[in-house]
Amino acid sequence: MDVDEATAVAVGGVEEISTETLAQYYQRLFPFSLYYQWLNYRSSEPTQAFTHREFSFTINDGIYLRYQSFKDGDALQREVHKLAPSKIDIGAVFTAQPRTAKSLQPGAFKPVSKELVFDVDMTDYDEIRTCCQGGNICKLCWRFMVVAMHVVDRALREDFGFTQLMWVYSGRRGVHCWVSDERARRLDDAGRRAVAGYLGLVRGGADQSRKVNLSQRQSKHPHIIRSAEIIEEYFESILLVDQEILLTRERWTKVLAALPDEDLRKTLDAKWSSKPDISSVDKWSEMIDLVDKRAIRAKSKFGLANFERDMMLQLTYPRLDENVTTHLNHLLKSPFCIHPKTGRVCTPIAHDKFDSFDPFQVPTLGQLLRELNDHAPDATSLAEYTATFSEFVAALPAPPQDAKSSQSLEF
Repeated sequence: MDVDEATAVAVGGVEEISTETLAQYYQRLFPFSLYYQWLNYRSSEPTQAFTHREFSFTINDGIYLRYQSFKDGDALQREVHKLAPSKIDIGAVFTAQPRTAKSLQPGAFKPVSKELVFDVDMTDYDEIRTCCQGGNICKLCWRFMVVAMHVVDRALREDFGFTQLMWVYSGRRGVHCWVSDERARRLDDAGRRAVAGYLGLVRGGADQSRKVNLSQRQSKHPHIIRSAEIIEEYFESILLVDQEILLTRERWTKVLAALPDEDLRKTLDAKWSSKPDISSVDKWSEMIDLVDKRAIRAKSKFGLANFERDMMLQLTYPRLDENVTTHLNHLLKSPFCIHPKTGRVCTPIAHDKFDSFDPFQVPTLGQLLRELNDHAPDATSLAEYTATFSEFVAALPAPPQDAKSSQSLEF
């Protein structure tokens, strides 16, 4: 893969972003009706789930407008049409309308609910991936996001029983997950920390060599067993073939540093240094074979015995930004925004298309506006992503038949 392809997501389409082009996008393509149905949870009349929701807008290259709120979807649409924000963030539902926050007594304005959200960013894999760094991504390292979606999605559905999950491409280098189940939305900060802690597995900074070291009890947990099975399916092709994590001495030293046996580290380092052209697949196989033999001689059940599984988890398991999940009042970029660094739309990812989703095929703002010259809005390349969003919204539980505009969230 050449440099241009590898960095395309980082640079494509930015030159076509302006207040004028954003205004055209919001007026002709942004799915306001579905958006309102989602955040109003399909009620026919405005509920506090929408009217007490915080929105924030970024306008004019950096002016940040927080605590915006609206009486209904039409009011939101009119304001977005007027401002043409470069970014929309979605916040919590509060005890009062956010636009009135400054007039309230201290303590009267508090967040009470919000979707349970997760953020996986490719930069957290920079110590592992060898193809790109920073804001750049390519088709090789994108597969880390594929694994992350599979692992987290399965855990949220099977271990927590959540069903209303929407995955969204961030528009540049990561993915977000919005869990809209009512039970998830009502979690307080402590509950959100508990979920994030349950899913968090890789611990320690770049200077720590061993970041996963599971106890015997932890290793038997269904989440660990399931995650290891998912990762095993992808590990060789991503880490050993695509990323070639053992190709050079600089790379294999990082992996060997996690080995809890100095003699093995020295043996493998010397052997690979004498034959550096051995593939990462063969080096990994050789390392695990020696580790297993040493573990049997040492009669060690753990440490060496589970080194392969722990390292596969360490190198491939999802790396979540826990701050995004744990704070009820944390804002997160809205679906269907235009990413300011790439010009790409933040599009939903269908649950059955984690493996086939291609961030390089996500339309840019300029591309969409050119398509509008020859096609109706519902025939542009955004249509398939809007359809995914529509399916998600349609699957949300229908509200009670007697829901009224005065319906409360029982604060």
